[in-house]
Amino acid sequence: MTTLSATRAPLRTETPISRRTTTASTVGVLFVVQMVTAMLGTSRIQAFVDGNPDRVQLTVGVLVMMCAGLAVVGIGLLMYPVLKEVNPRLATWYPVLRITECAVSAVCGVYLLTQSQVVPNHLLWVYVPTGVGGIIFTYLLFVSRLVPRAIALLGLVGYVSLTIGVPLDLLGLLNMNEGAGLLLVAPGGLFELVFVPIWLITKGFAAPTLPKIEPRDVPNA
Repeated sequence: MTTLSATRAPLRTETPISRRTTTASTVGVLFVVQMVTAMLGTSRIQAFVDGNPDRVQLTVGVLVMMCAGLAVVGIGLLMYPVLKEVNPRLATWYPVLRITECAVSAVCGVYLLTQSQVVPNHLLWVYVPTGVGGIIFTYLLFVSRLVPRAIALLGLVGYVSLTIGVPLDLLGLLNMNEGAGLLLVAPGGLFELVFVPIWLITKGFAAPTLPKIEPRDVPNA
C-alpha cells in the first residue's frame, strides 16, 4: 500500500546566490529609506495642514513623499523575481500594488500642491494598496521561509491590521493617526523599519522551501 507524506524541500531557484544577496540587501535598505522619507514628508505636510503657510516646506514634503513612493516601487520590482519562484500568480500582484501605492501617493501630493488642501482621507487611500500588497508579500515570505517565520508573521499581522483599520477609520470607529488606531499601524511599522531590513541586510534570503508530497510505501495489513 502506498500513502503520501509531506516533507519540506528547497525550491530550485533560477536566481544566482550573489544576485539574491544583493537583492536582499538592496530591499532592506529601501525599506528603511521609504519609512524614513515617508515620516519626514508626512511631518512637513502635516505642519502645513496645521497652519504653517511655508509652501517651500510643503513642496519639500511632497517631493520627499514621492521619493518614498519610488523606494516602494523599487521594493516591488526587486522582490518580484524572488517571489515568483514561490507563487508566480500571487507574485505578479506585489509590484502592481506597490506601483499603485506610489501612484495614489503622487496624485494626492500633486492635488495638495495645486489646491493647497489635502485629499480627504488621503492616507487611508494609500493604505489600501499598501495593506493588500503587504499581505501578499508576507504570506509568500511565510510559506517559503525566505525569512524567519516570526518576522513574516509580524508583517502579516501588521498588514492585515492596517487593511482592517481603513474601513474602521472611514466609518469613524477609530482614528489610525492617534490612540488605539496607532496599534493597528505599529506591527507593520516595526516590520518595515526594524525587523525585515535588519534581517535582509545582515542575513539575506534563505532558500525558498514549500511542502513537497512524496509517496511512502506502507506494508499491507
